[in-house]
Amino acid sequence: MNVRTVWSLGNLSRTALRGAALRCVQTAGRRWGGTRARGLPSWYSRGSPLCVMGAGRRAGSRDSYLRPPFILMSAAAFSIFSKLHKEEEEDLSESEQQIVYLLKKAKLSIMKGEMDEAEEILHGTLHLAQENKSKRAIIYTYDLMANVALLRGQYDNAEKLFKTTMVYMLESGIKQDDNSFLEISLKLASIYASQNKKDLAVAGYQFCILSLEEKTKMEKDLPQDILTAEEKTNTRLLLGLSLDSYARYLVSQSQLLHAQVMLERALHISKEEQGDLHPQTITLLNDLATVMEAQGRYDEAYGFVSQALPLAEKADHPDYHILLTNMATILMHQGGMKHLADAEGIFREALKKAEEKKDAISVQYIQEGLSKLNSRKEEKSQKI
Repeated sequence: MNVRTVWSLGNLSRTALRGAALRCVQTAGRRWGGTRARGLPSWYSRGSPLCVMGAGRRAGSRDSYLRPPFILMSAAAFSIFSKLHKEEEEDLSESEQQIVYLLKKAKLSIMKGEMDEAEEILHGTLHLAQENKSKRAIIYTYDLMANVALLRGQYDNAEKLFKTTMVYMLESGIKQDDNSFLEISLKLASIYASQNKKDLAVAGYQFCILSLEEKTKMEKDLPQDILTAEEKTNTRLLLGLSLDSYARYLVSQSQLLHAQVMLERALHISKEEQGDLHPQTITLLNDLATVMEAQGRYDEAYGFVSQALPLAEKADHPDYHILLTNMATILMHQGGMKHLADAEGIFREALKKAEEKKDAISVQYIQEGLSKLNSRKEEKSQKI
């Protein structure tokens, strides 16, 4: 699975794009070690557990919504695995073929949500990989184990396993600017962000972004026989993913102007590499609308959501009803009688689609929006 697919899955797995700001809910957990693992960048110097992050209203917000950060299944694991299983069959020993089979089986169990089974398979796989001294298999197995720990809420253990994965990667000659290394770096940056470890989070995001910016410039003019177009695209999409993730962290810190810049850059990459109808492009247009709305820049917010809506309808975007809700909310804040009338019609359309989707959270939010809308209409009528 390449970066293009992982980025897409990250968006489609989020059912709501809500929250002009994000809140962190800290989860207690012990730190892993007090010193930096050998060979890792300096910003990894402290360990911390991942906290649960969700959408929430910021005090004083205008009730606009931005999607919460998401937890990616490791893109690094998938890219390393693809290199492993694409080897010619005759290049793999019987033991290596067994390892590949077990890794596939574990990945399938994870996708089915059978975490106990996945964990059991991976422990056996790790033992076999260590016996065969197959560093590629060890790296991939540790990374999958980290993801299982992450999905089970064992956040301190997940961080430890991710760092172990990175140490093995460096010892195997994988450089710090390799996409697989940077993908895990981005995941750790998000862990630090969710724990409100501000210095580590910002350093981590900047490490990923600056490394990928430099890499994209270096790769741009390389001929096809040295680097394929797909590989160049994957690097650019990973940069877009990093910008997107950093933007959502900046929103959580109320740094809306800075977040806007990051989202605009991510949108530019998504449009160029994936096209206007790609779910990520539509999602980023919506996110820019919510950031503008949170700043009180309603006309600009309306412009972005107006771009997103017809694209979402044409692409059958799963969150079309949420985009409708955001448009209605923006119109309601603009405040004119015509705005309020248009907002009511759009709210009702959004409510119908949310009920069809059985999205209870959106239904509740839309009903609240309609209630506020009626109050504003009454206020306007009394003034007249």
